[in-house]
Amino acid sequence: MDLPKDPVMLLSFINMQLRDNYSSLTELTSAFGQDENQIKERLAAINYFYNEETNQFK
Repeated sequence: MDLPKDPVMLLSFINMQLRDNYSSLTELTSAFGQDENQIKERLAAINYFYNEETNQFK
């Protein structure tokens, strides 16, 4: 599945998936066949970083 290209839409999509369906970013990226570091880099570009404790990008 293709993830949203727009970083803000990606943020919304990833956080929703983490909240509703996946217990970790690793689990989510594996299920979607995506590179975890690429997701982190794309969202870091808009100043959002993954927080393992809350399982979301903040």
